[in-house]
Amino acid sequence: MTMRLNNSNLLLTNGWINGAEAASELQFAVINPATREEIASVSDLGAAHAREAIAAATAAFASWKTTSLQERVDRIQQWADLIEKNADDLGTIICSESGKPLREAQGEAMQCAALLRWFAERAPHLQGTTLPEHSPGQQNHTIKQPIGVVACITPWNFPAAAVIVKAGAAIASGCTAIVKPSDETPLIALAFARLAGQAGLPAGVFNVLPCKDPAEIGHELCQSGAVRMLSFTGSTRVGKQLYAACGDTVKRLALELGGNAPFVVFDDADMDRALDGAMGARFYNSGQICVGANRFLVHKSIYREFAERLAERVRSLAVGSGFEETSDIGPMINRAAIERLIDLVGNATAVGAEVLAGGGQHDEETLFFSPTVLANMTPEMQAYRTEIFGPVACLYAFDNEAEALRLANDTEAGLSAYVYSRDPERLARFSEALEAGVVGANSANIFANDLPFGGIKQSGLGREHGMECLEEYVETKSICVGLP
Repeated sequence: MTMRLNNSNLLLTNGWINGAEAASELQFAVINPATREEIASVSDLGAAHAREAIAAATAAFASWKTTSLQERVDRIQQWADLIEKNADDLGTIICSESGKPLREAQGEAMQCAALLRWFAERAPHLQGTTLPEHSPGQQNHTIKQPIGVVACITPWNFPAAAVIVKAGAAIASGCTAIVKPSDETPLIALAFARLAGQAGLPAGVFNVLPCKDPAEIGHELCQSGAVRMLSFTGSTRVGKQLYAACGDTVKRLALELGGNAPFVVFDDADMDRALDGAMGARFYNSGQICVGANRFLVHKSIYREFAERLAERVRSLAVGSGFEETSDIGPMINRAAIERLIDLVGNATAVGAEVLAGGGQHDEETLFFSPTVLANMTPEMQAYRTEIFGPVACLYAFDNEAEALRLANDTEAGLSAYVYSRDPERLARFSEALEAGVVGANSANIFANDLPFGGIKQSGLGREHGMECLEEYVETKSICVGLP
């Protein structure tokens, strides 16, 4: 299968190091999960390439950190212009390798351009402060300096946005970046590298290392003293491994890890608004989202109505290739994802869960899973403590606010949470008590360029988006000057 692109140069299949293609005799296939056809054969880079990229990024940092702020901003704005200009092709690449609906893929590409512009506009606000005189004849002040070479390990579910929110922020802050994209979706990161070069980003500022087995490259990035920060989005299990591996070099870490989001619906909630939020929080990107509503906690007095109305909406979702305009639900990323969902649903139904919609594979030959609603769920079921990562909504009942809060916080994850109620006092009280880094209160719209995003507990460290994101990539240096 060949992708039809207006700009064929965007289909880059070699790695990108020091402003040039980096080839390898080893290759791996990139598969369209909707058709299970190969769409590209990509260079499988290894440890030697990682060391080359680290050296290139280190050399580039020496000049990039002293490049005038205006020039850095101009280059990033030009990069954003090119992403926007090529958004249709970039959307095609994202849709082809991840399977998500084309309209979502194109929206992700446009969001990348908007986020780069926001970083460029806000970078000048990374400023130090002049402090009051505490001792006669001495002035104290602080300055902000870029941290250095940043390694970015990105996931497949938002393969474009994850690259830009990490590498874009790092580069805008004066750092240089090395991206290790998922082997499922390396093509969009490589397309961004091509556009970065065309935008005039100096060689070595943005590097991309595609690989099938991340162990070799990951080891080099974690062990290198020249890499001063690692930013990772992925599972909690892998995040803990990276945390330990970076200990010897005491790197700064930004970890966006797994979630197990509660979606709490009180008996006084606006039902239509809650249902709208439920559809977005669970079924966007076919449910393959870290902030997805994993556990729907619904007051027992409205439980059955909510369940039946949600199931009715879910049954109307169209399943199909992302390139079909009517598709709402695309494929799962691979066979392992399908088997995991089958196991979760099977475990629940075997011990009493009721299937109100869907319940299994759309068909046995493809990677499509029917959007599903499960009622009569209990905390003893496997799904209660598992990140669903698919189009399956699991509904649990509660009696009162205290029980709802206990259930909502009964998880080691703390990434996102949602709560619906017409009572403003309850909404404020419950939102503050939820153990999550971001809370949607009567809303499932929890992302904005200026809104910090990240988890607490075992859902990670640091923040993405907002000024807090840019602050991750700089050091604050205190300077104490004795006056003559």
